[in-house]
Amino acid sequence: MVVGAFPIAKLLYLGVRQMSKPVANRIKAGARRSEFFKTYICLPPANFYHWIEMRTKMRIMGFRGSTIKPLNEEAAAELGAELLGESIIFLIGGGCMVLEYSRQASNSRRKEEELNETITSLQTQIAELALTTETLDAQLREVNRQLVSFPVISKK
Repeated sequence: MVVGAFPIAKLLYLGVRQMSKPVANRIKAGARRSEFFKTYICLPPANFYHWIEMRTKMRIMGFRGSTIKPLNEEAAAELGAELLGESIIFLIGGGCMVLEYSRQASNSRRKEEELNETITSLQTQIAELALTTETLDAQLREVNRQLVSFPVISKK
């Protein structure tokens, strides 16, 4: 007797999410070593992030129009690698959420279709039973009519 289905999909999603952190760390390490990743993938988002962050801090403190110095290449590469790693983890987590949502939606849709099929089947059975009841009622009326039409024989 099976109590409940083992949630293998949830276990699989959990495994993927747990594996995303080491995978992201390896990608970050590779991005730090590779000049291509450093120049074209890590530095532009890091400098943009630094520019937005510093501009926001300056505006909060009341400094308007001050120029923001860019990060040095090493700090920008480190920040870019961190941003890359965090975005990979975020994307994997978001992908897992989307997959779980679609799985739940398909399960819900399947259950609803089964319920609709059951309701349709029950309605068909009710219609058949109503037809059978009408037929039996008509036969009963016919038998009663024939019974009433027989002459009554009296015993003397």
